[in-house]
Amino acid sequence: MNTNNKLGYREGVVSVVLNLLLFVLKYYAGIVSASVALIADAWHTLSDSLTSLVVIFGIRMSSRKPDKEHPFGHGRWEQISAIIIAILLAVVGLEFVKDSIGRLSSREAADFGWWAYGATLVSIIVKEGLAQYAFRIARITGNASVKADGWHHRSDALSSLMVLGGLLLSPYVWWIDSALGILISVLLFYAAYGIIREAVNKILGEEPSEKIVLQVKEIVRQEMGVVAYPHHFHIHHYGDYAEFIFHIKVPGEKTVKEAHQLATKIEDRIQKELDMTATIHVEPLD
Repeated sequence: MNTNNKLGYREGVVSVVLNLLLFVLKYYAGIVSASVALIADAWHTLSDSLTSLVVIFGIRMSSRKPDKEHPFGHGRWEQISAIIIAILLAVVGLEFVKDSIGRLSSREAADFGWWAYGATLVSIIVKEGLAQYAFRIARITGNASVKADGWHHRSDALSSLMVLGGLLLSPYVWWIDSALGILISVLLFYAAYGIIREAVNKILGEEPSEKIVLQVKEIVRQEMGVVAYPHHFHIHHYGDYAEFIFHIKVPGEKTVKEAHQLATKIEDRIQKELDMTATIHVEPLD
């Protein structure tokens, strides 16, 4: 495991431990105060632990070398795990919607105490601290999954901030706890949708970003000139490993050996400058 992977792994472990402690604290506070919103927020925090476990798992799997049965490595287990977690998140969100609607129907209010206020304040501080830590590691390593983990921490800090607002308004608005429970459930649904969409796109293969396409076109232009016409761009993700596939056109008078050498030179530059393995399909220009 290289240095960047070790930093990402450490971020995941720290995140899991602190999130589990926060989950216990907020869940207990939610039970004591009979707050659906606080209990929902506790499960949201637990979801961050699961997300961090996916980061850890993905880093460990991406560190394994390809084998005979898996020539592209084992990185896609990260996407499979993410989809499973997203489904569980959606189920939890659905349960909280049902519970909150039941409380609204019975006009049942929460009985907030100092446990609720204390747990929520601690959560906001710790979660924003974890977000800043993850963003710092992401800047050092360039690891997109660690950066996503940071945004997950940030979303949890914001949901805790909403819960705190509900605590302050609860003496005046009896239904605020149930309403916030529904709102946090919506956040869980949205997070689940985003996780599934990203994972499925990476499994199926996706069109690369415009920024990457422009960078590749510039490399091709420098090596071949404007007559190369690079096209049919595709990118396939296998955990940390990404394979970039596209076509170029070369003059028909070039030999197969010359075309191959030119394509190899472009592939090497893409690997060095963009940290992606490139595969180029060569077509005749005329």
